[in-house]
Amino acid sequence: MAIPVKLEVFEGPLDLLLHLIEKNKIDIYDIPIVLVTEQYLDYIKKMETEDMNVMSEFLVMAATLIDIKCKMLLPPEVNEEGEEIDPRSELVEKLLEYKMYKYMSYELRDRQVDAATVFYRKKDLPKEVLSYVPPVDYEELIGDMNLQKLHELFKTIVKRQEDRIDPIRSRYGKIEKEEVDMELKTLYVRAFAQTHKTFSFTKLLESQHSRAEIIVTFLIILEMMHDGEITIRQNDLFDDIIITSNFMEENAG
Repeated sequence: MAIPVKLEVFEGPLDLLLHLIEKNKIDIYDIPIVLVTEQYLDYIKKMETEDMNVMSEFLVMAATLIDIKCKMLLPPEVNEEGEEIDPRSELVEKLLEYKMYKYMSYELRDRQVDAATVFYRKKDLPKEVLSYVPPVDYEELIGDMNLQKLHELFKTIVKRQEDRIDPIRSRYGKIEKEEVDMELKTLYVRAFAQTHKTFSFTKLLESQHSRAEIIVTFLIILEMMHDGEITIRQNDLFDDIIITSNFMEENAG
């Protein structure tokens, strides 16, 4: 009378291969393909399943193992660098990736079990504390410099740029849309700030060649001031605005 043997159930062909490697205490980077293929095929012969989708996965892996076995009997292939190509390398990568995800699933399962025994307490802070918003002194935050002063200076520079345009000739000729590369202009302004300790805001804007470049440069200066890359000051009410670069101080530190 034959003794019934119950086979261990595996989630897929990679799970079975990983089991055979651990069972035989094999180095996953140096798999004895002959031994593993024989044990793998022996397991498939004993499988009893009517699900063709499951069987097809195991049969595809069996064909892959046989293909690797045949390649290892032939002279080794060489890549462009002159190194021998191991036919098992792709299989090893798949096994390592599967092993990583498998043990990650164990970790997630353990965390799920532990989470069932953990209870969290809801927030019970007073409404006065939750609704409190710390006051902000914008006068102290901005200091002597404000956006109004920058805006007034900006309008003055734009007006000078418009005065350069010939009111008669500008009505004729082909009108083309002017585009300014924001990234290139940002690199230019930052490079200018890095190479100059202090410089005039007016001089920087006047060095631009068009109204579009002035607007883009003005926006970049505002962004740099917001990020702390530059410091702006004005000694008197109608004096020019002086920009001080903070790049040199950061590099020195």
